[in-house]
Amino acid sequence: MIGDGHLGLAARRTRGMTLVEVLVVVVIVALISGSMIAGSGQLGGARLKRASAMIVGAVRAAFTRSTAVSKSVRLAFDLDHHTVNLEEADQPMLVQRADESLGADPATEAQKQAYEEGQRVLAGLVIPRPKFKPAKAAGFEREGQGAGRPLGRGIVFKQVQTAHDDTPKSEGVAYLHFWPGGQTERATIQIKGEKGDDASGLTLIVSPLTGKVSVHPGTAESPWERLEAEREDADF
Repeated sequence: MIGDGHLGLAARRTRGMTLVEVLVVVVIVALISGSMIAGSGQLGGARLKRASAMIVGAVRAAFTRSTAVSKSVRLAFDLDHHTVNLEEADQPMLVQRADESLGADPATEAQKQAYEEGQRVLAGLVIPRPKFKPAKAAGFEREGQGAGRPLGRGIVFKQVQTAHDDTPKSEGVAYLHFWPGGQTERATIQIKGEKGDDASGLTLIVSPLTGKVSVHPGTAESPWERLEAEREDADF
């Protein structure tokens, strides 16, 4: 009986050691697999896809909200803190376009005086600028510096350019505006891994009429820049 007891204890010890060894092997395999995935860039690619999906969702949320609340809305891309925030205006945002024709020339002296008086009034007219504040909707709840949704660990903005920007912005805050009725600006948004090169990033292009966002690998050419270049070539 004593011999049987010693044999049972030895068997249990053998089984216990075997389980520990199996667990150690599983942990080692998991560590090796994780390092291989991180080294191959799969992890960075997944983070880029999550960041691009968040931006696409933010554009769709802003496009829809501007019409739902009948207010001008904008997305604030914080290029220093790498976040996206949703803001809405307290009054309509007027878009001024240059009018060089000025209509028909005044024919009579009374019309000339009326025209000159109208021009004097217009010259002194100051259109109030709307004030934007964070919109607590669609998951955008944070306020203050660095507010909004972060791109995610290891993902940064390379640059952002919208229709009202003469050149792309790579620092500070870039704004993408939306108006009630379903209209936005054309925009090109480029993101990349913090330690990756430009070719490994993604380019998001926003359509001004539909708000649809197309995602392209690397540094893609904006169709709006190509169209403007074609217009300039046609002028000569």
